[in-house]
Amino acid sequence: MAAPIRSYRYYDLILGAFVCVLLCANLIGPAKIAEVHGITFGAGVLFFPISYLFGDILTEVYGYARSRRVIWSGLTALVFASLMSAVVVALPPARGWHDQAAYETIFGQTPRIVIASITAFFVGEFVNSFVLAKMKIFTAGRWLWTRTVGSTVCGEGVDTLVFYPVAFLGVWSPRLLGDVMLANYIAKVLWEVLATPLTYRIVAFLKRVEHEDYYDRDTDFTPFSLRVTR
Repeated sequence: MAAPIRSYRYYDLILGAFVCVLLCANLIGPAKIAEVHGITFGAGVLFFPISYLFGDILTEVYGYARSRRVIWSGLTALVFASLMSAVVVALPPARGWHDQAAYETIFGQTPRIVIASITAFFVGEFVNSFVLAKMKIFTAGRWLWTRTVGSTVCGEGVDTLVFYPVAFLGVWSPRLLGDVMLANYIAKVLWEVLATPLTYRIVAFLKRVEHEDYYDRDTDFTPFSLRVTR
């Protein structure tokens, strides 16, 4: 008889927080381009990196397979939210309700942006988790900061290179596109660097209370699976 899959105290809580941050960052953030002290960036960059922080913590403590399940949960929620937005925006407004145009501006994302967002999330998160899992083995569990920052450099890089050209190439000017891509990427990486002390504390706490510090030595790294073997 196969051994039962182990349960954890905080895994489900982190999963819920991850999905919450992901949905808020993707539904609220992309609608606004901000400029602060001459630096142009997408407003979502202030909060979206938190999802990568959760991804780092999940992979570091629980392993790639459990992180993979969380990524798929986030992807499912993102697809449903996009579908729901499209349906609600398409419903005819009631007489006397005059906010349809404003509603379409905020929630009426084009299919192009939806595809860009979902694709970028999928590849970026899996690259982030894969790199961290491999680096943990390579560093024998030492130098956590190298894994959290290194995985973010790779994951956020892929995310940025996929999302902005797919979503806005030909819509924004090349200069604006390049400025936003560069500023957002730098901001995301700096966000991870600044969050390193917090990451250390959360990881140490979870490893202690969960009695887990997983190494993905025999893991099947395919993203197309929900299997957890232990």
